[in-house]
Amino acid sequence: MKVSGWFLIVTVLFVAALIASNIIAVKLIVVADRVLPAAIIVFPLSYIIGDVLTEVYGYRQARRVIWLGFLANLFVVVAIWLGGLLPAAGFWDGQDAYERILGLAPRIMAASFLAYLLGEFANAYILAKIKIAMAGRLLWVRTIASTIVGQGIDSGMFITLAFVGTIPAPVLIELIITQWLVKTAYEAAATPLTYVTVGFLKRREEIDTYDTDTRFNPLAISD
Repeated sequence: MKVSGWFLIVTVLFVAALIASNIIAVKLIVVADRVLPAAIIVFPLSYIIGDVLTEVYGYRQARRVIWLGFLANLFVVVAIWLGGLLPAAGFWDGQDAYERILGLAPRIMAASFLAYLLGEFANAYILAKIKIAMAGRLLWVRTIASTIVGQGIDSGMFITLAFVGTIPAPVLIELIITQWLVKTAYEAAATPLTYVTVGFLKRREEIDTYDTDTRFNPLAISD
């Protein structure tokens, strides 16, 4: 498929949302007496944009963008890590702050990457399959259904892998459920914006992809 300017814009927004969320996730905020990472304001956008990609351009293109996001995020993490290794200037007193804010523990990084891949691919797969089953009707059903599963996998896997054994089990479960519900509610609230964006792109691109002959293997990026 020929890559259009609109596709590039959507791709850049997806990657930017992913990288920004991983950087600001270090800050904890309080929303309605619940402690959440600051990334909660940005990360759900990657799922919304992922829905747009799959709905308009299909699973094949969404799969490529998901892997692109993974590689871009890996590049940023490695760059930050290398920056931390470089000797600081004698007059600069920000090394400790740099390491505290930007330095990711290997366990956290591995949990984040794995949860991202599984969650995003589950989201794209379910949306594409429901679209075929429902003949393209009721976009809101597939965007919300795919988010419930994708965000559930992401939240459950990340928090479990990152924090199991370090915080009490009841707190762990509460964190998973809270993040899952907040992210899903975010997606539901953004449904009107999703409709507008999908409709606009389908008209401008003159495309509405159905993955009837798609191989859904997430590793088959050349398909």
